[in-house]
Amino acid sequence: MYGGDEVSAIVIDLGSHTCKAGYAGEDAPKAVFPSVVGCIDEMDVDDTTSTEKNSGSAGESKSNAKSLDTDKGKGKRKLYVGSQALGFRRDNMEVLSPIKDGVVVDWDMVDSIWDHAFRECLLIDAQEHPMLLAEPSSNSQQQRERTAEIMFEKYKVPALFLAKNAVLTSFASGRATSLVVDSGGGSTTVAPVHDGYVLQKAVVSSPVGGEYLTDCLLKSLESKGIKIMPRYSFKRKEIRPGEFQIVELDFPNTTESYKLYSQRVIASDIKECVCRAPDTPYDESAYSNIPMTPYELPDGQTIEIGADRFKIPDVLFNPSLAQESPQAARVKVLASGNATERRFSVWIGGSILASLGSFQQMWFSKSEYEEHGASYIQRKCP
Repeated sequence: MYGGDEVSAIVIDLGSHTCKAGYAGEDAPKAVFPSVVGCIDEMDVDDTTSTEKNSGSAGESKSNAKSLDTDKGKGKRKLYVGSQALGFRRDNMEVLSPIKDGVVVDWDMVDSIWDHAFRECLLIDAQEHPMLLAEPSSNSQQQRERTAEIMFEKYKVPALFLAKNAVLTSFASGRATSLVVDSGGGSTTVAPVHDGYVLQKAVVSSPVGGEYLTDCLLKSLESKGIKIMPRYSFKRKEIRPGEFQIVELDFPNTTESYKLYSQRVIASDIKECVCRAPDTPYDESAYSNIPMTPYELPDGQTIEIGADRFKIPDVLFNPSLAQESPQAARVKVLASGNATERRFSVWIGGSILASLGSFQQMWFSKSEYEEHGASYIQRKCP
């Protein structure tokens, strides 16, 4: 049992697209950064320093690119976490995700993400704060135990609680019972929540999420002959006042995964700026003559987006799903008008839960971990 409430709890929502971290009781997370990690295998690369000096984004120094060494396989690798570090192009750097289908596949990368959140973003000592971590509804017992081991053994946290994403989203809307549709970066999950508990057998998931829509938009633009140039691949040279010329730069040792990551960053911004969900199911003929919306790419090229503004978001919707709900049932759809609340609903739910006085007796404490082991997490965090 953990009864200390003299310091604020830390709430972390590690999703497949972004990591959100901040203090319980606040309205929004303090830190939001990509949950992908840059990785350089030092067994294959002798020296990348000389290239790094000439390939970063303007005005950014090497000190901004934090690296972590981890042992894996035959040798060491360098991991780069955070928007600034990933924005700095390096030879032979792969961009990898530690999460696949909602399951952690690389704990070293997850560890580096948590470390970045604590030390670089929140500037805290983890052993001074209880931790509330959001987790997928389908998280396995092995994953939960590994999480507890790392938090208690490495970070020495005084207390820990794991809460389901769907439950936290429901709490963020002020409901203990609801049907939560969570469309994240990697997937869309529909989970029924009853009195604060997820009905596990009724949870359904689809691989269609925000990243899938981004890829659809990227492919659509490429099919129209629109080339998205990553920011590192060119420089703008002023040939006369107000007129610039694009000079392409060649970095042959850039990996395909880093190139794709850089293009996705731009495509994602296009999606967020101009795309809209249609009011009715998308119809090609109905949207063929809608006005075009301009968007200026980083290289200065202005493109026009037409029907794709509505076609891409409609991929998320399937009219036949309406037949899951009984005809006699009354379904009330709650969608916040605040973009911040929609984007960070899981984190906000954790912020509310961890700040409640009645919740303080529910923490899985370090003393309980030392007495019962990591498997006790199943009893403390059902």
